[in-house]
Amino acid sequence: MKVIMLAAGVGKRLGGGKTRPPKVMLEFGGKTLLRRHIEILRACGIEELIMAVGYRAGVIREGLSALGVTDFVSTVFNPDYREGSIVSLWAIREALCAAGDVILMDGDVLYDRRLMDRLLTSRHANCFLMDRNVEPGEEPVKLCVRGGRPVDFHKEIRTACDYYGESVGFFRLSAPIARRLAGAAKAYIQAGKTQQMYEEALRDLLLAEPPGTFGFEDITGLPWIEIDFPEDIRRAREEILARLVEPESSPAPPTPKGRRRVG
Repeated sequence: MKVIMLAAGVGKRLGGGKTRPPKVMLEFGGKTLLRRHIEILRACGIEELIMAVGYRAGVIREGLSALGVTDFVSTVFNPDYREGSIVSLWAIREALCAAGDVILMDGDVLYDRRLMDRLLTSRHANCFLMDRNVEPGEEPVKLCVRGGRPVDFHKEIRTACDYYGESVGFFRLSAPIARRLAGAAKAYIQAGKTQQMYEEALRDLLLAEPPGTFGFEDITGLPWIEIDFPEDIRRAREEILARLVEPESSPAPPTPKGRRRVG
């Protein structure tokens, strides 16, 4: 299986101006997010990583060369990286449309390898990861569940549901659904809706496909954090890092403790 990672964004909410590094080049515990992603994915048996890059793409490519992983990782440049992430999804459409199932993931997440294990071993061919320890407010992207199935996916709660949780930003997609996602991205681009986030295209598929097409894995209790604000960096280093199971460690059952903050 291959992984498609979206890592083109500017990350302007982190501050620091034009000198700030791409998010995947931020360091936690002496390792960049990029190195952590690669170690986890290789430990999980992933065969190929394809990255959509844009902001300071050269820094990312230099990082890949320094790690000696250019045989494992390839990059696709999105020149319009200052627009919405739907453009990055469209830029990497060839990888989405190639044969085989894929993992689609955000690059700005510090996470425990057990999250990826859970996604790869899920019985669902099309799978979301969901954390029920969701922060209040409209910032987190929420997965709504009714009758044991996902029924909506948005920052706002628009659909009646039994409960909801926060999306981690990692998705397992079957080959047919991945191709349809590329088609959904094309519709946004053709309509000039280039400021949209890629999650909108995923939501369109969730609502359009027959019930049961998508499932989810509840990863509540496993440590992870999305890096959007300086406070997220602090919390990642001070609270999340020590709780991570490193790639060479054996997976262990999740603990019910722990909350996270998404900026």
